[in-house]
Amino acid sequence: IISPPVRFEGNELVLNFDGGGGGSVRVELQDAEGRLIDGYTESDASFVCGNSVQLPVSWGERRDVSSLAGKPLRIRFIMRDCKLYAFQFRNKVD
Repeated sequence: IISPPVRFEGNELVLNFDGGGGGSVRVELQDAEGRLIDGYTESDASFVCGNSVQLPVSWGERRDVSSLAGKPLRIRFIMRDCKLYAFQFRNKVD
C-alpha cells in the first residue's frame, strides 16, 4: 500500500496493526514524487511484528522522523499476513 502525499507533525510513526498470526510489516518513506528517502527505505526498515494500537516503526536503530516533518511524503507499507488499521505520527518524549 502506498499513501497519497501527506504532511505530518511529530517525531515518531506508530501503527495500529495486527500481525498476531506471524504477520509483519515494513515501512518505507518516499518524497511526494515517489523517490526514496535515504535512511528510510525498504532495505533500512525493521520488521514490525505483533499486535498493538501504537506499535513504533523503526529503520534500524532510527525511529526519529522529525527531520521530515512538514514536508510532503508518501508512506509505503510492505505487509505480509497482517491487518493495518491506522497509522499516526506523534511526538514521543524520551
